[in-house]
Amino acid sequence: MKKKLLIFLCCCIGTSAAHSQNLLSGHYSATELAAKIIPRDKWEPFPQRSNRQVWTTIDTALAANTIRAAEGYLHYEWPGIPATTSLLIVRTGNRRDYQDIANKKREVLATLMMAEVYEDKGRFTDDIINGIWSVCEETFWGASAHLPKSKEISGLADAANPFVELFSAETAELLGWVDYFMGDKLDKVSPQIRKRIYDETNRRIFVPLMTKYHGWMGDSGSGRRPNNWNPWISSNWLCATLLLEHDEARRAAAVSKILHTLDQFLNPYPQDGGCDEGPGYWSGAAASLYDNICFLNLATNNAFAYVLKDEKVKHMAQFIYKAQISQDYFLDFADADPRPGMGGSLIYRFGKDVGDPDMMRFGAAYIRDNHSIWRGTYMYYRNLFSLFMQDEFRKAEKGLPLLQNVWWPDLQVMATRDKAGSSQGFYVAAKGGNNDESHNHNDIGNFIVYYDGLPVLVDVGRGTYTARTFSPNRYDIWFNRSDYHNVPTVNGYTQNPGPAYKASAVSCNLTSATGIMKQNIAAAYPPEAGISSWNRSVTLKRGSKVVVEDEVKLQKRDSLTQHLMTCFPSAVTAPGVITIHGEGRDYKLTFPADKLTATIEKVTLTKMEDEGIRQKWGDNIYRINLKAVHPAANEKYTYIVTPGAKTVAAVADKDAPKESHD
Repeated sequence: MKKKLLIFLCCCIGTSAAHSQNLLSGHYSATELAAKIIPRDKWEPFPQRSNRQVWTTIDTALAANTIRAAEGYLHYEWPGIPATTSLLIVRTGNRRDYQDIANKKREVLATLMMAEVYEDKGRFTDDIINGIWSVCEETFWGASAHLPKSKEISGLADAANPFVELFSAETAELLGWVDYFMGDKLDKVSPQIRKRIYDETNRRIFVPLMTKYHGWMGDSGSGRRPNNWNPWISSNWLCATLLLEHDEARRAAAVSKILHTLDQFLNPYPQDGGCDEGPGYWSGAAASLYDNICFLNLATNNAFAYVLKDEKVKHMAQFIYKAQISQDYFLDFADADPRPGMGGSLIYRFGKDVGDPDMMRFGAAYIRDNHSIWRGTYMYYRNLFSLFMQDEFRKAEKGLPLLQNVWWPDLQVMATRDKAGSSQGFYVAAKGGNNDESHNHNDIGNFIVYYDGLPVLVDVGRGTYTARTFSPNRYDIWFNRSDYHNVPTVNGYTQNPGPAYKASAVSCNLTSATGIMKQNIAAAYPPEAGISSWNRSVTLKRGSKVVVEDEVKLQKRDSLTQHLMTCFPSAVTAPGVITIHGEGRDYKLTFPADKLTATIEKVTLTKMEDEGIRQKWGDNIYRINLKAVHPAANEKYTYIVTPGAKTVAAVADKDAPKESHD
């Protein structure tokens, strides 16, 4: 019986548990929904500024730090955003300069607002008003990188035809909180201030969202399901609507449309809860869905609590800790980061609400009680939710689940380690899927190897976003291409992007002794590559080694090169042996010397996109190329990774993760 419990064979047929379609929009009629929404003049999601008993006692150290920071912004000179800064996105590909100005303005405004909430003496009010006015006078509230790519737009927003993307919605949410916390003080100066907030938000956000279809709302025409933009924008749209819309009929109509929009995200989401955007984007995907549910519950006296009991929603929540490699490192397939910041308090809250003690302990492990001011304004409401749970966080049990085996059958990703609950020893992950996933890299058959919580063979992940990142030239960027992942180039051909390029015959077998993922990756390549089949198995032999076996049948035999990526210097130290000089330990990579010759190159990191790679890995990306001497029509290639003795005192997970405030 125990043996049966240890073994589960998982094939690519999806999970069997049913999920109700239209979970959010199908539960209440329009009349029932409108009756459940608390009227705006009676809704108090968080204590008003006038509740001095709360605001003079809640986290006094944070209050003091916030006031001190805001004092540095007294008489702040609010910058405009020049047209030429917006034009950088089409002239040079630079999106950062525009976003730096816009983000800083919003951070200053939020800091001034919270300082006035804590202190309530009026000395920050004029600077808040100036900030409101400056933001309201911007031509576009979003990011220049998100402007439509057309000759008519070409880097400058059409002010007469607003549309809504991530950061314009974020701006509306922030202004909603300014209105909520500061409304009476603004009215004492002039009724035009709050009117301006509403008028600009209504014109830029509410009207476009209620009258125009935006591609992120559902089917964009590409056949790809909605990504994080859907719940992320919806959460800000919902928050701003509940805070600012004074017409109750319009308020209810907007909430209804938001529910239908969210179902377009949730309905096609895989039942296994796997996030193809990776752990970094989980915060804007599954976690943003959770944000919406939290606000819906606040606005309806918990009429949407049932959503958090749904099995798919629970699986979506659990993805974040199931994707953990070690304390710092996480799965980073596609546009993901190897060491993303964990929003511990958000994760704890989500885990609590779906009834998962492991997730609560995981979240609590990343909460830092350092009373630092809230940096940035993305998903600003998360700060408010967490502020009133500080005592509970301090008492919470902490721990990392570090599951031994994870299999996402819909996502087609396996993760397995030597020992449950420990980052010691090997950790291996491998993926199938298709090359049209959100934030896609051409990486079917890719795998990663870690040891003692540290990288050995890696997925480089994403670099800095530029104009090329989400353009037809996306796969001109090296780290998005298959020849810079742990997969082969065959007869000069790399993998193609698109839904037709995918894995087949995918299976996963996880036992007490081994973890194995098998797949045929031939269809990830164009027909011109001449591959009849490429059956890859990635095997962890627990406590011993990692074995990758490729059984290959080729119609053409011009050339074949297996690529392997690492973040450590490596060298050929014997025939068929490459030594990877890891952090505190060497690793031996063996390959058939009679079939393959090895070369090792250091990847040059000089372009704008490469800055993000340097930030994550340093100037330390190496590509191992194993080239077939005489490619055969039928061949088997085996690669084995084993650990060597420690070279210096190696400490896994040496840097404590920093919480991104939520």
